[in-house]
Parts: sequence; C-alpha cells; structure tokens
Amino acid sequence: MSPEIIGAIGLICMILLVCLRVPVALAMLGVGAVGFGFVTSPSSALQMLRDTPPDVLAKYDFSAIPLFILMGVFAAKSGMASKLFEATRIIFGGVRGSLGVAGIGSSGIFASISGSSLATASTMTRVALPEMEKHGYNPGFACGVLAAGGTLGIMIPPSIALLIYAILTEQSVGDMFIAGFLPGILGMVMYSLTVMIMVRWKPHLAQRGEKTSWKEKFLSLTGLIPFGFIFVIIIAGIFYGLFTPTEGAAVGAFVSYLYAVFKGLTFKGLKQSLIETLALSAVVFFMLLGAEALGYFISVSRIAYSLATWIGALDVSPMIILICILIMYFLLGLFMDALAMLVITIPVVYPLILALGYDPVWFGIIAVLTVELGLITPPMGMNIFVIKAVAPHIKLSEMFKGVAPFIVSDVIRLVILVAFPAISLVLVY
Repeated sequence: MSPEIIGAIGLICMILLVCLRVPVALAMLGVGAVGFGFVTSPSSALQMLRDTPPDVLAKYDFSAIPLFILMGVFAAKSGMASKLFEATRIIFGGVRGSLGVAGIGSSGIFASISGSSLATASTMTRVALPEMEKHGYNPGFACGVLAAGGTLGIMIPPSIALLIYAILTEQSVGDMFIAGFLPGILGMVMYSLTVMIMVRWKPHLAQRGEKTSWKEKFLSLTGLIPFGFIFVIIIAGIFYGLFTPTEGAAVGAFVSYLYAVFKGLTFKGLKQSLIETLALSAVVFFMLLGAEALGYFISVSRIAYSLATWIGALDVSPMIILICILIMYFLLGLFMDALAMLVITIPVVYPLILALGYDPVWFGIIAVLTVELGLITPPMGMNIFVIKAVAPHIKLSEMFKGVAPFIVSDVIRLVILVAFPAISLVLVY
C-alpha cells in the first residue's frame, strides 16, 4: 500500500472519529501516531510521540497564546466589558436597534484584547443580553446579535486563530494581525448594518433605544479608553518592532492585570483568572500537539505534495480551486471547532495555496473568515452553544434563527474580501 493511500485512509478515519464525538485533539494525535507508524515503523512512531510534546510546548511563539487568553480573562474580571457595553449603548442611543449595534460594537472592541470568540461571546452575553431583553428585544435575535459579535474575536487582532495560522505557516505574526484589522472592522460595520436592516424590516425584533445627548455620547468615550490603550500598545509595539508578539501579549496581560487590581481584583479573583486561563490553554495546546503529530503523518505520507501536484495539473482556474477549498472549510465548520479546522487542514491546504500563487497572508484572512462561519452555523455553532449555557431559558432553534441574517452578512463579506484582496493587504505591503 502506497504512503498516499495510507494518508488518505488516515484522514478519513480522523473525520469519522470526529463525527463520533471523539475529542478533536485526541483524534488527530491517534491518527497521526498510528499513521506515522504504518508509513515508517512502530519504533519511529513511538519516537515521534516522545519528541513531539516537548517540541510543541517549548516553542517560544506558542507562549503568546496563554498570555492573550489571560489578558481577556482579566478584562472580563475587571468590569471592563460592562463599562464598554454601557459606553457603546450611549454612543448609539436613539438609533433603532441601538442596543444590538452596541452589542456588535462592544463585542468587536472586547475581541481586540480577548483574542477568543468563545470568551467574547460568553462575556458580552452576560453583560448585554439582560439589557436587551429588558428593552423588548426578541430573545432569539438578541442571541444572534451576540453570537455574531463574538465571531469578531477570531479576526480582530490580536487573534489566537491568526496567531496559530502564522505559526503553522511560518508567516509574520505582525503581518497577520495587521492584515486582519480592516476585515475585522468591515465585519463590525456589516453586522451593524444587518441589525439596522433587520429591525426596520421586522420592527418587532427590537425597540428604539433611549435618546442620549451629544454631551453624554462624548463623556461615554471614557469607557473605551482602557481597551484603546491596551490595543494600541500591543499592535503598535508589534508593528514597529518594539517587541515580539509574545512580549506584546505579556505587556497586554500585565496592563490588564494592573487595571483589574485598580478595580478591586482580589486574590481569589486572581486565582480564578489563572485557573480559567490554564484550562483553556490546556485545550488549545492539546489540540496543537495533535496537529503536530498529524502534520508529521501528512508529511511522510506525501499526500499534501501529491494533492498539490494533482491539482496543479488540473485544467481549471486557480479561483475554482480556491472556491472549492472555501466550500470545504464551510462544510467542515458545520461539524468542527474553528481552531481544530485550522490545525487539521492548513498542513494539507497551505502547499496548494503556494502552488497556485496566492498570497499566504491574504489566504489566511479569508480562511479564518470562512472558519468563523462555523462558529454560528448549525449543528456545531460553538458560539450559539456558549450563549445557550449563559441563557438556558432561550431555545436553540430561536438562537439559530436569530443568527441567520449574520451568516448571510458573513458570506457577503467573504465574497468582498476574495474579490478585493487589497482590503486585507493594503496595510501590510
């Protein structure tokens, strides 16, 4: 049996394991180790299992991940999120659907220092959903707004997804962060327009927000200062080479910690923050460990090289191949976690993208955006399930119905970014 056939069988087995609800990280690790052993030898597979964990855990670039997570946790614990929502609510006061727009805006800004879609959705739901329900918002639509807003955490820098893509493809983390800025802003604008269109089309979905004076709007900007300060420190520092992404994450986490202490963070709160960070970081690193083992298997099976060679010989345009890849991401997103999709598929897809002549930074942005769709599409829809845990009184069917318009908005944004690569690359090159 050829290595390529073994590789294909291994990937099919992995997909079946994931469909059977085997944890993605464990499925990748198991298939990677067994497949590597089939292609090489059992002793080589054991050697790989022995060497891979310290190799992954010792990578300096990966140390930024728990620091970005910790920064987001401190931001939530310090009350920054509630002040942020209050500020955006006042800024958009008087506009029909203003609380929905405020939910999108505050989610996008919170995501800028959280780096995690799930953390953003969970935190902003606790803050914004009670206010939206109190002001007569349709519960399903309100949850749809917050689920969509949470997905901005995967695009707006500093993003854990963009960080992992950069590490897996050996791209500049700074370039990926800068490239994600305009697409992230575009997402905030299009989501806000979606809210406004929906509440005009179906007025029963939301009530007009309380009018606020220009003085109140101006004074409310103080609620944005902590986020703006941390965001500027991280992005400007990385962009101008003052520190590495890991050092930027450390600086951001430290500043968030100081703010949390200033706002009364206790030792118990610090302990809880560290526990939350360690728990989420462990999940991410286990997934990266599985992806590394799977990557070794894919490499020795030569399936990626053979696939790239075969597709390169096809008499179809590169755009058709790109569309097929994006459709694959969308279909995988119906069943898999966003981060898992990236770590599983990038080792296979990335060589194809290079062979087709596409810019790897631009592809990273549209790939992450397509992955982002999986966070709000059934049946997986991780953001929806996170919100369901916070608001168990609202039916899942209502939540998925409420998020449907934002899925359409994301598809339109994806088409725009594919058609106009300059939106992603103008700040990079």
